[in-house]
Amino acid sequence: MNNLSLIISAPSGSGKTTIINKLLEDPFYSFVISTTTRPPREGEIDGENYYFISSEQFQKMIKEDEFLEWAKVHNNYYGTTEKEIDRIKKLGHISVFDIDVQGFKQVQTKLTDYVSVFIIPPSLEILALRLRERNSDSEETIKLRLENAISELKEFKIYDYLVINDDLEEAVNNLKSIVNSVFSQQRIKKFNINDFLGGEKC
Repeated sequence: MNNLSLIISAPSGSGKTTIINKLLEDPFYSFVISTTTRPPREGEIDGENYYFISSEQFQKMIKEDEFLEWAKVHNNYYGTTEKEIDRIKKLGHISVFDIDVQGFKQVQTKLTDYVSVFIIPPSLEILALRLRERNSDSEETIKLRLENAISELKEFKIYDYLVINDDLEEAVNNLKSIVNSVFSQQRIKKFNINDFLGGEKC
């Protein structure tokens, strides 16, 4: 049974969601569905995009220590349950986390078998351009997102790897290469030369 988790973080506007969606086209990866108290947006499906629950339910789950990580963002709660990771492990897939720096700091104290990747844009100027091209936020919100991005970028050293999202296909391939490298390292650690040689000692 595969127990590896791939933890991905990135400043808003770095293209993280697009990269993850492309990665999930490979059936070997499964997205870790977060639990939230915010209302569903148009087109979102419970159990596919998020698990939507009430604030009361969320508080109860916090008290019962059901979350690997949780946070309050813009007056709504978001969290990742251990039950969700167990669901993916039973499938034998790699668990793909989409969490912020704050969430990663919580998760890394509870997970043992994971690889963490921080995704960044080619430059801060390109990040600002991508945020404005969305046409979904006010200039004030964009400035706040950029301030938050700078704060998050300063935390990159707590991650195992850094991927620059200059080209989508290349970024996705880099992620897959990182996962393959981790699996290779695990095989080396588990490899027993004597078993391989049929009991003959070297």
